[in-house]
Amino acid sequence: MLKIKFLTGFLTLFLLGALSAQEQESEKSLYIKGNALFLPVGMLNVGLEYQLSHKYTLQGDVFVSPWKSFAGRHAQVYMGHLEGRYYFQEAFKHWYLGVNAGLGVFDLTKWNYSGSEKFQRGFNIMLGATVGYQFQWKERWNIDIFAGGGTSQGFYHGYENIPPDGFVRYEGAEGWNKSGEIIPYRGGIMISYKLK
Repeated sequence: MLKIKFLTGFLTLFLLGALSAQEQESEKSLYIKGNALFLPVGMLNVGLEYQLSHKYTLQGDVFVSPWKSFAGRHAQVYMGHLEGRYYFQEAFKHWYLGVNAGLGVFDLTKWNYSGSEKFQRGFNIMLGATVGYQFQWKERWNIDIFAGGGTSQGFYHGYENIPPDGFVRYEGAEGWNKSGEIIPYRGGIMISYKLK
């Protein structure tokens, strides 16, 4: 509960700071970005980051893992996040902190069910924070290195593949089974291109 209050307070301060920023800039920057860390394994993480003021930006991104099976495990995940960022020097330069909220749907084998025929299907709600460092690579190109996580509240049905019956629910929950965890759920190396 204390962590949720902290994140809510930080988000409120971020929004107040962004709304009260008096800097009038002739042009606000916009970057399109893709996560180079996940591309080699066929996962897509792309987003847009828009400058709100001198030190504040807003990023929206999606993450797609289309794998019905990856190394013998279910690994299908679709997530979307909205993140507010505060840069200590100026937008798109050097260290920043961010707060984010996201939604996801999944068909995956949780880490603690590795080696079994069990998997989970459902959705989750995420609320957390990010720390990162962004720097210019070339003209119009930036590299954004970041990691983040927080609370993930999952609602799912647990299944087990039992031949010849097929998929059978292994847990006895009425309706949705629920799981709440503090976990890392964001991270990588974003290659960014300045659109404006």
